[in-house]
Amino acid sequence: MIKAFVVDNDRLRLADDLVANGDQVVWADLLNPTKEEETTIETWLGVAIPTREEMEEIEISSRLYIEEGAYFMTATLPAQTEIDDPLMSPVTFVLAGPRLVTIRYHEPKAFKTFPLRAEKVATGCTTGNTILIGLLEAIVDRLADILERAGRDIETISRDIFEARSTKVNKRNRDFQELLKAIGRKEDIASSIRDSLISLQRLTGFLAHVATQIKMSKDVRARIKTVSRDVLSLADHATFLSQKISFLLDATLGMISIEQNAIIKIFSVAAVIFLPPTLVASIYGMNFDVIPELKWELGYPFAIALMILSAILPFWYFRRRGWL
Repeated sequence: MIKAFVVDNDRLRLADDLVANGDQVVWADLLNPTKEEETTIETWLGVAIPTREEMEEIEISSRLYIEEGAYFMTATLPAQTEIDDPLMSPVTFVLAGPRLVTIRYHEPKAFKTFPLRAEKVATGCTTGNTILIGLLEAIVDRLADILERAGRDIETISRDIFEARSTKVNKRNRDFQELLKAIGRKEDIASSIRDSLISLQRLTGFLAHVATQIKMSKDVRARIKTVSRDVLSLADHATFLSQKISFLLDATLGMISIEQNAIIKIFSVAAVIFLPPTLVASIYGMNFDVIPELKWELGYPFAIALMILSAILPFWYFRRRGWL
């Protein structure tokens, strides 16, 4: 699908047909393009656009390059960020003179919000480079929102870990399992956003070089610099969230270890407490003909009292030493 935009009163307007309005179109957005649509764009733009396989290459030379006077820039962007399993896929920006082409195979939210805003408000996006800067600003704003939401979720997980938990062991085990799953999901989001920010950081650095090379306006260069700084600060924040997630993972595993040690401790103490009564019962359960207390009328209550006392004394000693 091709969406072609033209400038109308300093606003972007969706054109009906790219070919019919070819001279006026400043931005062509390709979503899951067919071979025919790729051919149409290449004819209109005058340069070949990359295939999906070429967009997915990870080396810098395949993502940031100049070809036939056009500047190709590819970044990895997230989509479906409303859930904890974002779809990460590359998006290529092709800047050729006053025209911009974007090629993508998924739908980052910025590609929905930015055109709607540019149609309603005069944002100054009248050429390919200003549209590209506006898109990048919308993308960075969206990534910031995702990190803010992830940060709030991580704070909630932190409180769940360190607050008092249920007294039932099976309920605590279920809680810890859910916490580990939540921590894993947040780590996936943080690492995905960090990868996206790293690709954007490289893109903005390349774009700053391009802006100097083709002598973009001072205002555009300042906006590129601001976007680059925002991306760098967000990358630092994403790194901080990843470190905090690692800490919470270690803390959760530590809490699970404490729970297991407490359970083992209970069994160990119970075994030690019941060992002396078992010894007394074993002595008086031996099958010898001559046992001094065998004919004694108080022998049975004496043995019972001796077993109870032998259980109470170790328990009292453990409590006195602070082992319980």
